Amino acid sequence: MDNPGKRCPGLISAVAVEGALFLAECRNTGEGKTPEPAFRHGKKGGNPFLYFASGIGKANAAHAASIMIREYSPSLIVSFGIGGAYPSSGLEVGDLAVAQREIYTDEGVFLKDGFHDLKMIGIPTVRAGRRSYFNEFPSDRSLARKALCAAGYVANARIGAFATVSSCTGTRKRSLEIEKRFGVICENMEGAAVAQICRLYGVPFVEIRGISNIVEDRDTRKWNVRLAAENCQKAVMYFLEMLAG
Repeated sequence: MDNPGKRCPGLISAVAVEGALFLAECRNTGEGKTPEPAFRHGKKGGNPFLYFASGIGKANAAHAASIMIREYSPSLIVSFGIGGAYPSSGLEVGDLAVAQREIYTDEGVFLKDGFHDLKMIGIPTVRAGRRSYFNEFPSDRSLARKALCAAGYVANARIGAFATVSSCTGTRKRSLEIEKRFGVICENMEGAAVAQICRLYGVPFVEIRGISNIVEDRDTRKWNVRLAAENCQKAVMYFLEMLAG
């Protein structure tokens, strides 16, 4: 039977609440060798898409991206969901961020003089053609520009480097250290893993995040997950419309 998800955009968020507006337009494909929730496909404004809630963290995200690419051959992958904005980013809760590139900010070596990335070890995470990739993976430039335009229809939006971490940053001191070292505007726990898998398979990658909080001393009373998730999904919907047009 023909696979209904093939060659349409693939969408990945960590948890279902980040993709609730898309799930309302989906049905379970019943396909794919993955645990629940299964891959789903749907249409929004006549534009087909494939969606999967991967689960939190890098391993789950990489697993979802790998299965999506190998079983469904998506035309591109959009990593999306909520994220935290670094203090100097100029972003506020409810705003939107688009990844120019994704960076693993805690993959490497800690020495007496501080953190060093994977280049010090000398083993790349991905070799693609003549290029070696260590901690950083670029987004597709053309798609990132379109994503920024789409995001701008919804809220204040900025483009810049994203940090992917294993442990969420919960202090302003650590936030400022990461921001200064890597020049990042947004923090998340999955994006670099999806970007790595996309680079490995040669699939275009783009990422959009809704800002749920500022990365500072952790205080969830200041967060707005619902607004961030809704604004992000609206931006992704505009983005899909732009691709279809």
